[in-house]
Amino acid sequence: MSVTVRPATKTDVPAIATVLADAFFDDPVMAWMWPDEGRREHGLRRFFAAEARFHSVPVGGADIAERDGIVGGAALWAPPGAWKPSVWQSLRMWPRLAVALGTHPRVGIAFSAALDAVHPAEPHWYLSTLGSASHSRGGGFGGALLRSRLDRCDATHAPAYLESSKEVNIGYYERFGFEVTREIVIPRGGPTLWAMWRNPR
Repeated sequence: MSVTVRPATKTDVPAIATVLADAFFDDPVMAWMWPDEGRREHGLRRFFAAEARFHSVPVGGADIAERDGIVGGAALWAPPGAWKPSVWQSLRMWPRLAVALGTHPRVGIAFSAALDAVHPAEPHWYLSTLGSASHSRGGGFGGALLRSRLDRCDATHAPAYLESSKEVNIGYYERFGFEVTREIVIPRGGPTLWAMWRNPR
């Protein structure tokens, strides 16, 4: 069967958190935020669950990709003008993020501040997270998720923006029309990310 993409609801949050925790376990940013591998997966599940439940799902930006009823990929977007959580969303989200980060809350603050400082002002769709579970890699889940939302971007003439945390993924995003606009170096010994922008087609 082919991969199908649908909007996620709050009942999908556990599946989203599981898929993204798996997908980002070896990510340079997440390894920096959770240097202890024994605690990383648990922290990532809590982190992505909070992001999805209190920001992406409420603003209509969470998508999941399935095959045979099994969730293999997830994407967390934010629509134009809503890339940053509201004060209310932040208040609800932060206690859970603090628990997820454990003894390293400052790295989360440094990471967010560095990205926020260079975030584009022009209205756009913001892809904060895209990942496929290890059992689904190479199965077309990421591509299906990207095409689904980018088709809507093109239909409404809206640009899209993301930060790639792996240099090796730049070419993948370029195939979907994204272009690197700058490098973002995270302070406190953090990794480098690549900001990428896509004009509508």
